[in-house]
Amino acid sequence: MSDLARAAELLDGAGALLICAGAGMGVDSGLPDFRGGEGFWRAYPPYARLGLRFEELADPRHFAEDPELAWGFYGHRLALYRKTVPHDGFRLLLDVRPPGGTRVFTSNVDGQFQTAGFEHVAEAHGSIHHLQCLSGCTSDIWPAGADVEIDEETMRAVPPLPSCPRCGGLARPNILMFGDYDWVPHRSQAQLDELTAWRRTARDLVVVELGAGQAVPTVRRYSELASAATGALIRINPREPEIRHNRGISIPAGALETLTALLA
Repeated sequence: MSDLARAAELLDGAGALLICAGAGMGVDSGLPDFRGGEGFWRAYPPYARLGLRFEELADPRHFAEDPELAWGFYGHRLALYRKTVPHDGFRLLLDVRPPGGTRVFTSNVDGQFQTAGFEHVAEAHGSIHHLQCLSGCTSDIWPAGADVEIDEETMRAVPPLPSCPRCGGLARPNILMFGDYDWVPHRSQAQLDELTAWRRTARDLVVVELGAGQAVPTVRRYSELASAATGALIRINPREPEIRHNRGISIPAGALETLTALLA
């Protein structure tokens, strides 16, 4: 029996479904692949000219030191994610309706699962669609407002920049960035707590992992933990599909291609 057939059989018998998604899930929707400097710079040529990598831009200190640079990067991404239409693989997963329900765990901050219609999404690294106060005057988290105007030549934001409704100071995305000690986690934690409670009651749980690499292993670790007792893990990834100790089914292909083959 082929790996694809085994995966289809596993899904067909699922009592509950946990979808674990990394950045590769969005590639088929046209979202840029930030893997490596070259991929990031192809998506954002102005940063190539400046020699700035994704890891350097995704640093919260820029909001205090150079807010136009910081909001240029995050404001552009916010607008991009708002106008992106989730690919058909999201709908195919949404149409899988096991008796125990479906949940999503993702490191993505783009909100694509919610746009596609999923109700229970745990966003481990926060959401670009929500903001917090940069100075920490409050632990409140609120929805992002209108798009930020961006100078496309310099990738710098044009004031006025998003502000805190309480103190009037600068706001920042409610995203866990690199070296970030000021992220307000309670929105994401509530989602994770709900997911943990659901997992305790889920029977015959099948885990489908999509586009989760090893560079930031949050999603891979969670999917392996959730499937540890049964080995009911389907890992879909064109680059790093290997599964430790062969505890699951490895499919070395893209998300949309594989989901179409499995579910269409």
